[in-house]
Amino acid sequence: MTNSKQKGARGERELSSKLKEYGYRTRRGQQYCGANGDADVVGLNGVHIEVKRVERLKIIYDAITQAKTDANEGEMPTVFHRKDRCEWLVTLRLDDYMKMYRAYEELKGAV
Repeated sequence: MTNSKQKGARGERELSSKLKEYGYRTRRGQQYCGANGDADVVGLNGVHIEVKRVERLKIIYDAITQAKTDANEGEMPTVFHRKDRCEWLVTLRLDDYMKMYRAYEELKGAV
């Protein structure tokens, strides 16, 4: 396995572990077994996760396009990414963010 693939696999395991700290049962997807189109990390219902563990994420649009292409119907395409010594970030489409924010506002108003 090449260094970049090893780093990607480590990033997927790291993110899955981080999401477990939040109480979610996540794991690496099946793409490492040869199944194409599966998310890099699975376990967040309704969210398709692509993981990018690189120093320079040159074209975020390429990564989000990959997530959109691979996401199943009804899944929110997202890119979770970080570089060395930095925190994890999440990129998603504005429309998807606004849906989440609207749901948050509605929930907040119901309290």
